[in-house]
Amino acid sequence: MAAHPRITLIHATPIAMEPIRQAFEATWPEAEAVNLLDDSLSPDRAKSKGIPDELIQRLVALTRYAQLMGSDAVLFTCSAFSKAIEIAAAKATFPVLKPNEAMFESAIRRGGRTAMIYTFAPAREGMEQEFREEADKINPEASLTSFLAEGAIEAVRAGDIETHNRLVAEKAATLSGFDAITLAHFSTARARKSVEAVTAIPVMTSPDAAVVKLRKLLA
Repeated sequence: MAAHPRITLIHATPIAMEPIRQAFEATWPEAEAVNLLDDSLSPDRAKSKGIPDELIQRLVALTRYAQLMGSDAVLFTCSAFSKAIEIAAAKATFPVLKPNEAMFESAIRRGGRTAMIYTFAPAREGMEQEFREEADKINPEASLTSFLAEGAIEAVRAGDIETHNRLVAEKAATLSGFDAITLAHFSTARARKSVEAVTAIPVMTSPDAAVVKLRKLLA
């Protein structure tokens, strides 16, 4: 592995950028994490039930651009583009990770029942399917139950981190009987400490799990 591997982070919204920066700083500061942001992707995704071919091609193009930058790997940070990322990954010559695959792998290995707190409604269906695909590989008996923290993403987009974290934690406080709680989006990771304060269930976030997996992949 290179002493300072270049990891390109492809963002569909700026609210995902700070949590992954912190994760790299805490876990893998030697990596060179660089950012590609197209903040029209998230609102364009919200307009469609599925993922239009035009959006898929945009993600493929961003991955190709990351290759031109000399990237050793790519990590997408938006959880609403699962199938499009798979297509981009199939065309790439280096590791391309979906935002939540590492987190789901860790959660499934912890036990059979996982709770997912999400804030961006268009991402739910794809994430549930992604969990199912990971579970089929690791533990077919594993299950996922999703819970919407209403108003949280609007709060964080407005810069009100405190309200975002409170709404996510309030949802977490109502949960019981799960082996793990997953915070669905990179933007939701900022609520981890607030969630851990109200529950004894292990809490997992996408940025932390993704950095650990990338480091192993490139070792």
